[in-house]
Amino acid sequence: MEWLYLVIGIAVLGVIALVGLVTTRVRGSKRDLPGASTDVLAPPRPQQTPPAPADTTEAPEAPVETPVEPAAPTLDRPEKASSRLVRLRQRLAGSNALGRGLLGLLSRDKLDEDTWEAIEDLLIGADIGVGPTQELVERLRERLRVEGGAADARAVLREELIALVDPTMDRSLQVSGADGAPGVVLVVGVNGTGKTTTVGKIARILVADERSVLLAAADTFRAAAAEQLSTWGERVGVEVVRGPEGGDPASVAFDAVRTGIEDGVDTVVVDTAGRLQNKQGLMDELGKVKRVLEKQLPVTEVLLVLDATTGQNGLIQAKVFAEVVDVTGIVLTKLDGSAKGGIVVAVQRQLGVPVKLVGLGEGPDDLAPFDAAAFVDALLS
Repeated sequence: MEWLYLVIGIAVLGVIALVGLVTTRVRGSKRDLPGASTDVLAPPRPQQTPPAPADTTEAPEAPVETPVEPAAPTLDRPEKASSRLVRLRQRLAGSNALGRGLLGLLSRDKLDEDTWEAIEDLLIGADIGVGPTQELVERLRERLRVEGGAADARAVLREELIALVDPTMDRSLQVSGADGAPGVVLVVGVNGTGKTTTVGKIARILVADERSVLLAAADTFRAAAAEQLSTWGERVGVEVVRGPEGGDPASVAFDAVRTGIEDGVDTVVVDTAGRLQNKQGLMDELGKVKRVLEKQLPVTEVLLVLDATTGQNGLIQAKVFAEVVDVTGIVLTKLDGSAKGGIVVAVQRQLGVPVKLVGLGEGPDDLAPFDAAAFVDALLS
């Protein structure tokens, strides 16, 4: 029986060994199949890094830069009338050939006919005019004859010259309108008299008197006129109304007055194109400018700019302009460098209107109110 048990045991072991061999082959076959599981022996798959979450944090806003406004330009401070009158005396005293000549002749021991003739020639050469010269000489002869040796020739001459210049004329500038409306000042003249420069200087006089001013660049024919006037305005903080080059001057003037009314300014000063007095078309256009202005407001002042060095030609100009636009006042430029100061008397006699302003040089404040006594004192200083 023992051998039977031995045989059975050997058979069992053989079966077990056979099963083990078959199992091992099956497992090897599975490892060779694509995608087959490698169980514990398979190397671990590399893990993919998950995408980083999107950054939802908003980027900080760039700081908003506040624009820096440019500093306001420093404005000029125009001189007051009192200091301008001082300059009037100083400048005229530097070119007082007329005064020196008259005093030299009247101081002679003997005032004979030759002396009086020389006095007449001197006065006429200074553009006083024939009529006023004869009046002055007659008054001087009479007074010096009556008062004799007790007469002070200089004092007599001063009194008679002041009377000739006529201190009774109203030389104030009419720069205010009625019932609080702006005054309207129209500035006219021929080419080359310094008209646009005079407008800029008038603005400075008004600003010095603490008046609000608006300028109208109605000289649309000269390309540089509007730019020139704008420069004058910028220096004292005065606005300038402009139009297109070659545009209608009356339209520019009209717009300026309308703006002046809306803004409530004290005075509107209108620059016009220079005109030759013998060009009828241009003179007619000047009359049109004045008529258009007066559709809104009365023109309170019409200033005619004359060059003091032009003499009798200036008188012809004055007469023609006065017929077209009813001149109310004269501005004499270049008076300081002229020996023809007598034009003051002649133009007043010609037009019957006063000299209101005189130009004394190229400086921005070299325009002064005219004063008869100061003018004569400067001539005789």
